[in-house]
Amino acid sequence: MERQYDLIIIGAGPAGMSAAIYASRAGLKTAMLEMGAPGGKLLKTAEISNWPGIKETEGAKLAYDMFEHSTIFGAEYVYGNVVKVEDGEWKKVICDDGNVYEAKAVIVATGTQERMLNIPGEQENVGRGVSYCAVCDGAFFKDQEICVIGGGNSALEEAKYLTQFASKVNIIIRRDVFRADVIVQEGIKNNEKINVITNSVPVEIKDDGKKVSALCIKNVKTDEISEIATNAIFPYIGLDPATSFLSGLDVLDDYGYMVVDDNCETKVKGIYGAGDVVAKKLRQVVTATSDGAIAAQHAFHRIKQL
Repeated sequence: MERQYDLIIIGAGPAGMSAAIYASRAGLKTAMLEMGAPGGKLLKTAEISNWPGIKETEGAKLAYDMFEHSTIFGAEYVYGNVVKVEDGEWKKVICDDGNVYEAKAVIVATGTQERMLNIPGEQENVGRGVSYCAVCDGAFFKDQEICVIGGGNSALEEAKYLTQFASKVNIIIRRDVFRADVIVQEGIKNNEKINVITNSVPVEIKDDGKKVSALCIKNVKTDEISEIATNAIFPYIGLDPATSFLSGLDVLDDYGYMVVDDNCETKVKGIYGAGDVVAKKLRQVVTATSDGAIAAQHAFHRIKQL
């Protein structure tokens, strides 16, 4: 199956949906290709409190509102798992189901994927106590003990969120200080349900044959290994860009992020990057939507010139 558009947007997170609004409002025949539900990381975020004009809202609600807006001017929402993008006068976007979509320009807004711990017991216990989404799975562990791995903003924010369900939340960090913003750290201080374990890294996840039962951690200063009884483990140790399908285009840096100019365009003309998938310092909802708008507007002018 082949279909042609003016613009194809790969990904329906905040960057992709923002691009869809600007592109379709400008009159471009636009498609958003997405392999999951629209919203991206918003769907995994319990609370958004830094979206201008809204003091506080649920991530899923903001995602729903954005999606409704993104299709109101005619942009199509299409399911597709993209495996390759080919350059040419017409860019080809190839999906794993054999569908090929063509467009004069492509905006990649696929975001990032959670980094795994890569320790024994992790893979086999995904869905059995190992989870990368507190919003999705936190409620399954009501009145149980939970471990959160990581010391950044996401780890602390999700640990705080999990306290509404868990009887105890252990936060395990490699260093003796958090990487999170001070205001985020303040949010977990003096919370009687939170216990912080410093200078430690996870080395093994144990189970009882059905579900997670314990986490083994190693003290990085003494090499001592200890075991923590736990019912769930939520790793928040970083993210990797979802860009494997672009490997043949020479638009990525050494870490797999897209390299773009001020117009969010790569050195391959007509191929853009927007949102968390781009090599940059600040990855937030507001910067993702900004990227989407900039990329779509530039793509519009480029397509009209062609």
